[in-house]
Amino acid sequence: MLGSLPLLEMRKLTVSIGDKVFCRDLDLTLHAGERLAILGRNGAGKSTLLSVFAGLHAPQAGEVRVNGSNYATLGSRKSALVRGWLPQARGDAFASTVLETALVGRHPHLDRWGWESEKDAKIVREALAAVDLASFEQRDIQTLSGGERQRLAIATLLAQAPRLFLLDEPIAHLDLKHQIAMLELFAGAARDCGAAVAMVLHEPALAWRFCDRVLLIHGDGQTESGLAQDMLTVDRLSALYQYPLQLLENDGQVSFIPR
Repeated sequence: MLGSLPLLEMRKLTVSIGDKVFCRDLDLTLHAGERLAILGRNGAGKSTLLSVFAGLHAPQAGEVRVNGSNYATLGSRKSALVRGWLPQARGDAFASTVLETALVGRHPHLDRWGWESEKDAKIVREALAAVDLASFEQRDIQTLSGGERQRLAIATLLAQAPRLFLLDEPIAHLDLKHQIAMLELFAGAARDCGAAVAMVLHEPALAWRFCDRVLLIHGDGQTESGLAQDMLTVDRLSALYQYPLQLLENDGQVSFIPR
């Protein structure tokens, strides 16, 4: 797979807001089947950078390419067939059922004036079942808990069936069981379907377990990227979070805890 065209590619990317530079001259590629964790302190620019990856904000310099093309060339519809975006926050202005909301994920696959088919409904129901919401189809989304609403957003993204998943804190609001279940879902999408996954995480141990690549954002323009085992070290993470950490290992799993 690594010999094929990258699903996501950054070339000399510089991202900033005002005089705050989050990354400078970033070169990074993400191929089919790869999983990238983005780590950094609060305010370091993780969400801003991911939104640039998604084509929602323009970089100050450099270029983002998706499957070999830039977003302007692809246009919004073709972009949505390749790239799926899970934002950190969302608003629900109108009442809607869980099923109706998740069906929005199928819209990039419909003709301009097309309606959802039984096939689309089947795909959505499978996505709802995958996130443990199979019995919620007719629930009003405004009655859902924060964790249930997060899982619905993930189901909507799964129904979209993109080749590239860009996830801003995908396990926010979730209990421990569903945190692991959702991360396993995206790991399965990479492993079994050849999807590429880039996600903002706050727990380095989960990045170790579920990702093979890591991007560290220091918040001053400096970034580091590479294989997970090279990036997720006590020295690098202590510098990243500006707090001394220590590593604990048990049965092949690791945890990083404050000293």
